[in-house]
Amino acid sequence: MELADLIEEIDQLDTFKRYGRVKRVVGLMIESQGPESSIGDVCYIHVGHKRKRIIKAEVVGFKDEDVILMPYTSINDISPGSLVEATSKPLEIKVGAQLIGSVLDSVGQPLDGSVLPKGLSSVPTDQDPPNPLQRPPISSPIEVGVRMIDSLLTIGIGQRVGIFAGSGVGKSTLLGMVARNTTADLNVIALIGERGREVREFIEKDLGPEGLSRSIVIVATSDQPALMRIKGAFTATAIAEYFRDKGLNVMMMMDSVTRVAMAQREIGLAIGEPPTTKGYTPSVFAILPKLLERTGTNEKGSITAIYTVLVDGDDMNEPIADTVRGILDGHFVLDRALANKGQYPAVNVLKSVSRVMNNIVDTNHVKSAEKLREILSTYVNSEDLINIGAYKKGSSMDIDEAIRLYPTIISFLKQATHEKISFQESIQQLFSLVGKGE
Repeated sequence: MELADLIEEIDQLDTFKRYGRVKRVVGLMIESQGPESSIGDVCYIHVGHKRKRIIKAEVVGFKDEDVILMPYTSINDISPGSLVEATSKPLEIKVGAQLIGSVLDSVGQPLDGSVLPKGLSSVPTDQDPPNPLQRPPISSPIEVGVRMIDSLLTIGIGQRVGIFAGSGVGKSTLLGMVARNTTADLNVIALIGERGREVREFIEKDLGPEGLSRSIVIVATSDQPALMRIKGAFTATAIAEYFRDKGLNVMMMMDSVTRVAMAQREIGLAIGEPPTTKGYTPSVFAILPKLLERTGTNEKGSITAIYTVLVDGDDMNEPIADTVRGILDGHFVLDRALANKGQYPAVNVLKSVSRVMNNIVDTNHVKSAEKLREILSTYVNSEDLINIGAYKKGSSMDIDEAIRLYPTIISFLKQATHEKISFQESIQQLFSLVGKGE
């Protein structure tokens, strides 16, 4: 850098520190008189004896001349007049290959309390999605090692899909299977709003040492402030973007995007936004596309994303499920009725779709997948007649074929948790079951 450029940069440096004071705290919201700051800036609130402890907070709005802050941690020890220091910078996290195999919190710090390794790069958590004209088309499939998905709901490199399910239907188990078996270069897994008990259980049981060794896990448990749950999603996306820009094919999984929406609803209501459908504020429906569109392909690499969506009372048309389904490139529906029958993964093939499958696999594969769906649909539509004995064999060739093949199809759709099946094996088994489409 030339001396003149250095002098110019030094001249532009802001050497002043700006302070304000806490005016009041209402619920999640901290209102302070000053400091001068912008939306998204991080501020430090100095609390405790001789102001030795710092609480990080973020500017989320303004009320008249006052600044509205939301804390990253608990707000114990904040009192009227506590000093608020502006950093004039948004939240940044440290990222690098050294983090692979780590479990981090929402702001990118190791969850076990250890120190971050040296040589990491700083990146902002809030970034813009790639330019639509700079997104290469999705042209090739990615192997996830789950036979049902690879054969009937093929995912493309850079595709974004949603797993829609109620609680306790096997979302975490399915994510663990994908993380262990996928051919992606790296997994970035965000556990947002999870119960504390489930975090270690997921890492040790569902993910396992094999999965963790090629993953970065970001955790924001349900007891943490709403802002931390939102930041967990943004931090995970920023980490995935960093590795995508290095030319890698990243598999990103977020469980669950519904809890991100709930956290944004908490913040929106706290700062005075009007509630709309089911109490969700307008900012919820603004933040979802901004977050979900950041994944996908760009000119350097790709992020294949799987988002889980919790559906209240198994209602697939509730506001968040409906919005997310419209943004993503496919949806997989986990069916409680199938789980109750012991069919795992409990994906209802007839209610699920991969919107890019027909563009990334050959014609024979597409026709065989359609044939299996057709046979399964025929059986499901006639199931009541078959079960009560009202159907007479020979009345319909299609129903006869569906009855003959149904047990084999169910065996094909089932897969043990730690069973890995390659993409080619899945296709060959599909062809041997329903024939090769011509």
